[in-house]
Amino acid sequence: MLKVAILDDYQNVSQQFVDLEKLSGKYEIKIFSEPFENEDEAIDKLRDFEALLIMRERTPITKNLIENLFKLKFIVTSGLRNKSIDLDAANKRKIIVSGTESNLNPTPELTWGLILGLARNFKEEIDNMYQGYWQTTVGVELKGKILGLIGLGKVGSQVAKIGKVFGMQVMAWSENLNLDTCKELDVLPCSKDDLIKNSDFLSIHVQGGDRYKDCITLKEMDKMKKTSFLINTSRGPIVNEDDLIIALSTNEIAGAGIDVYEKEPLPENNKLRFLPNALLTPHIGYVTAENYNIYYSQMIESLEACVNGKPIRLIK
Repeated sequence: MLKVAILDDYQNVSQQFVDLEKLSGKYEIKIFSEPFENEDEAIDKLRDFEALLIMRERTPITKNLIENLFKLKFIVTSGLRNKSIDLDAANKRKIIVSGTESNLNPTPELTWGLILGLARNFKEEIDNMYQGYWQTTVGVELKGKILGLIGLGKVGSQVAKIGKVFGMQVMAWSENLNLDTCKELDVLPCSKDDLIKNSDFLSIHVQGGDRYKDCITLKEMDKMKKTSFLINTSRGPIVNEDDLIIALSTNEIAGAGIDVYEKEPLPENNKLRFLPNALLTPHIGYVTAENYNIYYSQMIESLEACVNGKPIRLIK
């Protein structure tokens, strides 16, 4: 039987979406619920597996890992792109890489949860309620405020539409900003500098990778209004984490809503965890029952297609 590893099932929920009993006659499946301590451990524990079903950008599928998993034939990832897979190394080994579809709405929904949480001081007020206090902060309204978007693609566009419903002014910048999209959504295109200086809420919606790594550093945060908030539901390295800690610690900005981090899971001693003006969630932008149902059902569908010699949703 084909040996299959389901990686990084942090919440132990994959069996809610994958009928292991139904598949037991075809595949020998093992679920890994904890992240590997290092790549050597990953190589040691995965060396006998022929297929990996992975959650996007959790365990890095590096060149070294691929070169040391001699039995590996198939990699199936959630989503239709995964920058943590070394595709060149996979192609060289003739390993088939395929993906799944994904709902786009969960991340914009979480983005607005973070924006509202920052505007109304959810973290402090909720903590205080449990300690017996009542109305300890004064929030701000969204109407009339400036929402700045770094990226106006599929996710950024949804965030922009909701901003308009709240009566916000919406501005956007990216290196490949589509002016037709700006016009269609009544979004003001602007320079990166103007976006940073004018935004009351600055939200990031570009893809990860070298292009936008350290797009927001202390230099940019120094230019932001002291009353402004930074939201990142895209990729951790887009915002320099050390600089963000400094900016929040010194009140260069009012607060930040963060769902993504330089290292995930976020280490227990990371200073972000202890800042009162940091509203943190554990990379749950895509973590919904609806998305997981798509991911896991289509992972099995893709695996079956690979085994039958007719792979679907190829990633190259």
